[in-house]
Order: sequence, then C-alpha cells, then structure tokens
Amino acid sequence: MDDTADRRDPGPDDRPDWRVLVVDDEPDLVEVVCGAVRYEGWQACGATSGLAAVEAAVTWRPHAVVLDMMLPDLDGLEVLRRVHAVRPEVRVLFLTARDAVEERIAGIAAGGDDYVTKPFSLAEVVVRLRGLLRRAAPPAAPTGPPAHALVLGDLVLDDRAREVTRDGETIELSPTEYALLAHLMRHPRQVLSKAQILEAVWSYDFGGQAHIVELYISYLRKKLDAGRSPMIHTVRGAGYLIKAGQ
Repeated sequence: MDDTADRRDPGPDDRPDWRVLVVDDEPDLVEVVCGAVRYEGWQACGATSGLAAVEAAVTWRPHAVVLDMMLPDLDGLEVLRRVHAVRPEVRVLFLTARDAVEERIAGIAAGGDDYVTKPFSLAEVVVRLRGLLRRAAPPAAPTGPPAHALVLGDLVLDDRAREVTRDGETIELSPTEYALLAHLMRHPRQVLSKAQILEAVWSYDFGGQAHIVELYISYLRKKLDAGRSPMIHTVRGAGYLIKAGQ
C-alpha cells in the first residue's frame, strides 16, 4: 500500500519525519488509527502487545505513542514506564475506558501527556496527537544570540538547557510540567484562565476537561514550592498566576 496516497495537505507545523506508534490489542483499531496518522502525512507503526510496543519504541524511535491502557501482556502503565526508561522524551496519548476516571488519572500521574476515551473519533485523536508532536519537536537551531533564561525571583528556567532551578536547586520536571511552567513564567503576575493555559500548553481546547490544568498545577506546586514560599497562586474564579515568593 502506498502511504503517500490520499494524504492531507501538510500544514506549516507538520513534519513528515514525525513517527507515531499505535498500540492496541485490536488489530483493526490499530490499522484504522495508523491510517489516520498516515493521512496526516506522518509515519505510523502498529503493535498489538505491550512487549511489541516496547521493542518498537527502542528500534523505531517514535515521537509519540497512542497507547491502550489494557493490553494482553503488560498494562499501559508498565509499557509507559519501560518506554520512558529508554525514550524519556516520547509523548504518550492513552486510550482509556470512558468510565475509568482513576485509570486516566493514573496514566497522567505516571507521565502520560494526554488521553482519549473509547469510543473516540479519529479527528480527536489526530488533533491531540498534533498538539503532542508540536511539543515533541526539537527547537530550531538559533540564528542569533541565544535567548536569555526566564528568571522570576529565585526561580530560573533555562530554555536552552531545558533546566529549572529554584534557589540554585535543580527541579526535575516532566515535558508537560516544563511547558506549563514556561508559559506561566512568560506571563509573570498575570492571571491566566484555564482555557488560556489549555490553548497555549496543550495546543487545543480540552472541551470541558479543564481539570487537567488543576492536576498539573498541583504537580508544579509540589515540586516548586515544597518547603519554600509559594509562587503559583489560584485566583478563585479566574485562573492562576505566578509571582516571586515573598
């Protein structure tokens, strides 16, 4: 089959070298999602077991993984752990049951970037993948002087080194936590609504699932503010802001 046939015209942010691994124990579903991925002009590879997914992550080196939580050999969380052990930069979009709230929270807490619930539309999967892939793409080589680090009080975000420190102490963040913090620090002392944060960090509207912002704000607070004066503040009914600790 010619993967170049019937493709969508690429957008300005598309990269034909983007690789998406699709993992589900239903071969027909894998084939359909892979077809949608290829229609976008990206590369696709399918796997129907957790072990096959881990092997593909090592050998094929995908930028993103569409990962079912329920697999015949390994569950999705174990696959995520093994994939991130060898490819920590890979973005993961979980497929979950519609009523499995705890499962979705566990997936995000373990390092997943996003999820869709079954049954899902291919359009939704593609939109969410596009947001993940944009964040996975390496920054273009600088053509001028390197950008200065973002500094707010004793908090420093060095975007070139992708390092965050507070009071000289390195703070380890997941890719999504890093993107969220960078967005907040680019708008210091400015109240940002959940909708604004979703659009900037996740690249699309979650459509009523804004609680994902609350979840990641709580992760950042635990890492940034532990034993220190708080920097991230909730403005009730309006959103969140970041400012230097007192």
